[in-house]
Amino acid sequence: MRYLTTVEVAERYRTAESTVRYWRQIKKGPRGIKVGKRVLYPEVELLRYERTLIDGQEEWGLAS
Repeated sequence: MRYLTTVEVAERYRTAESTVRYWRQIKKGPRGIKVGKRVLYPEVELLRYERTLIDGQEEWGLAS
């Protein structure tokens, strides 16, 4: 299983690292796991999150 850092997630979604951290704080966006002081995001979790956006199951998401 591949894990991405906050920087890599921000790059993937073309947003700032602070935005990814904010998503985590408000419990939105892809779920990460804390490993020591780092937060890592399993790639399968990013795919799951993207599927919820595509299916319209998330209350916020892709712009029209």
